[in-house]
Parts: sequence; structure tokens; C-alpha cells
Amino acid sequence: MKSEDFLRLYEQGYRDFKGLNLSGIDLSGQILVDVNLANANLTGANLSRAFLTKANFAGARLDQANLKFAKMSAGNFTAASMVKANLQGAFGVNSNFTKASLSGAQLSYVNFRAAKLIDANLSGANLTGANLRNAELTRANFAWANLTGVRMVGSAIALARFPGATLDNAFLNGLNFSRMRLEGVSFKAARLKGSLFKQADLTAANFQGANLQNSDFSGAQLVGAVLAQANLYKAHFLGANLSRIDSTEIDWADADLTDTCLFSQPNHRDPIKIADSHRANLPAKINVFEPASVSARRL
Repeated sequence: MKSEDFLRLYEQGYRDFKGLNLSGIDLSGQILVDVNLANANLTGANLSRAFLTKANFAGARLDQANLKFAKMSAGNFTAASMVKANLQGAFGVNSNFTKASLSGAQLSYVNFRAAKLIDANLSGANLTGANLRNAELTRANFAWANLTGVRMVGSAIALARFPGATLDNAFLNGLNFSRMRLEGVSFKAARLKGSLFKQADLTAANFQGANLQNSDFSGAQLVGAVLAQANLYKAHFLGANLSRIDSTEIDWADADLTDTCLFSQPNHRDPIKIADSHRANLPAKINVFEPASVSARRL
């Protein structure tokens, strides 16, 4: 169907275009409120700057479609295929992307506040500066995604996956990453005040310059992690494994290192002995490295 035919039908009050082949159609800048495009083929379509409020794209194919700066709040994109689609700057507040495939999509600076992305596939997507505040991200796949500067405060991230993801400069205060596999994930300069990492696998994770004030790493694996210039004021590391960490100029003064696995000086094989202490009785700035096989105990 040609764009002029589509628009004529819409102007005549027709709203049901489900299942149609509209690949490559140009509907940029058009007002298409309440349109039903469920299961339609919109591969490569141009919907940039279109007004798509409350539109239904459930099951639609939008691979490589152009949705830059589209207004799509309260839209239904359940199970839609949006592989490598361009949604830069799109406004999708309260939209539903449950089980949608957004792998490799351009999602920089989108506003998906309070959106549902349950079971969504965002692997390899670019979410730089995206607003995901109060979003439902349960079981979402962020493998190798670029989440630099993302705003995720208040979001539900239970069972979400972040392998290889970049979360530098992200706003993640109060989020619960407990028991997640976060090996090698980059949290450089991220805001993580009050966040939970209980029993998480953070092997080789990078927290350089991050704000970890009041965060809880109890039982976490932090082997080889980077904590250079991180703010650890009142952070908890009860029973955490901190062996081989890079802690250049780190201030442990008010951190809880109870029963941590930790070494303090080069070529020093005796563990720092800390137990049942809410204040790490350590110099303000130390270098910590070398693996340990025993937990730290108080002298």
C-alpha cells in the first residue's frame, strides 16, 4: 500500500491496518493516533516524528524502521520485531515492549519512563542517555548494550541480564543487582548510592570513580574488580571476596569490611584481619591485591 492511500483511509476514519504489508512506507510526521498496525510488515518504514500515541504495533515487523523522535506513548509493541530500528529521541512513556526484539536498535535518549520491557531483547542496543526511570525491566536482556548515562532509578530489574554491558555515568541509585552475573560490566562514574549487589558475581567489574555510598556488596565476588577513586562511604562488604582488586587511592575509612578476603601490601601474604567491624580500621589510602584463600579475621 502506498503512503497516500494509507493516509486517505486514515483521514476517512479507518484505523484497522493490521497484518498489511507496509514495508518501506513513508509516514514521517503524520498523526496516526489509535492506529492498529498489529502484525503488519513495516520493515524499513519511515515513521520519524510521527504521532503514534496509543497505537497498536503488537507482533509487527519494524526491523530497520525509522522511528526517530516519534511520539509513541501508551503504545503497544508487545512481541514486535524492531531489530536495528532507529528510535533515537523517541517518546514512549508508558508504552508496552514486552517480549519485543530491540537487538542492535538505536535507542539513544529515548524516554521510556514507566514503560514495560519485560522479557525484551535489547542485546547490542545503544541506550546512551535513555530515560528508563520506573520502567519494568524484568528478565530484559541487555547483553553488550551501551547504557552510558542511562537513568534507571526506580526500575524493576529482577532477573535482567547485563553481560558485557556498559553502564558508565549511569543513574542507578537504589537498584537491586543481587545474585546477578555482572562479570566485566563497566560501572565507571555510575551513581549507585544505596544499591544492592549481595552475592553478585562482579569479577573484573569496573567501578572506577563510582558513587557506592551505602551500597551493599555482602557475599559478592569482586575478584580483580576496579574500585579506583570509588566512594565507599558506609558501603558494606560483609564476607565479600576482594582479592586481586585494583583499589588505587581508595578510601576504606568508613567501609564495612567484616570477614572480607583481602590483602594489603605488595608481596604480603598475611591477610588483613578484620571481623565484626563496622568501620574498616585501615589507612585511608592503600593498595589492595593478591588472591587470598581465607577470610579476613580480626587480630
